[in-house]
Amino acid sequence: MTGLPQVFKSFGLALVGTMHPRMLWLSLRPFLIVSLLWGCLIWLTWTPALAVLSEFLTNSLFTNWIQEGLIWAGFENARAWIAPLFFVMLIIPLITISLLVFIAFSTVPTIVKIVVRQAHYQDLECKRGGGLWGSLIYSLWSALICLVLVMLTLPVWWVPPLVAVLPPLLWGWLTMRLMSYDVLAKHASVEERDQLLEKFRWPLLCMGIASGMLGAVPTFFWATSALALVLFPIVSFVALWVYSLIFVFAGLWFSHFLLDVLKELRQEELNQALTLQAREVETEIPY
Repeated sequence: MTGLPQVFKSFGLALVGTMHPRMLWLSLRPFLIVSLLWGCLIWLTWTPALAVLSEFLTNSLFTNWIQEGLIWAGFENARAWIAPLFFVMLIIPLITISLLVFIAFSTVPTIVKIVVRQAHYQDLECKRGGGLWGSLIYSLWSALICLVLVMLTLPVWWVPPLVAVLPPLLWGWLTMRLMSYDVLAKHASVEERDQLLEKFRWPLLCMGIASGMLGAVPTFFWATSALALVLFPIVSFVALWVYSLIFVFAGLWFSHFLLDVLKELRQEELNQALTLQAREVETEIPY
């Protein structure tokens, strides 16, 4: 696979960099903001949302069989906790997508600034192939596509093997899109960004899926544990911080990888230009 050495090299650099106190703070800042916003929203909508969901689950032909099957299997109190469980299952993707978009839009540029201060990247020219509004529109559009995919696949998240497969794929795809754009927005031109995304499409997707698999750990616990349902506020805050830390790690990973391959791309183009100039000079010199 093209770029495999850079994948492992950037992984090690990102793993070490995530332990830096500044990176831990960068993971806490979006976590606190998103937690506050979603905490207020959940507190305001919890009771009416459960009432609507309970009525829908009881009267809908598509979901009533779930309750009947649980009662038949011996879960006599299924009607009491099936609505809260559905609510948690619906809100997890929304919280995760909003946190990822917020980190990609607000935190990744700061991570890139920290990374480019290293001696290896100090001579990297800024060509500004993306801007603030472009990043915002790209992030919202990618998040909307991911949200549609989540809603289409959410019913099968209840199947035990798929709850560990689908979230990593969806978060991985979204992570790849958001991180790739925001990391290269300042330093790469539009042509360079398109060229790198085309050339390293599969390594970037694998990096995104690997980050998504790390993020699937709190998702799996959130979606399958009765304790997570009972202690939803506490568990949600802990899981959100884990998500935030993983996304900051992904930002570091993508930053090291993409800036490294961007530098190599420019070096290759420079070498090709010098070779062409040398050939032109040779053809002009008379024997």
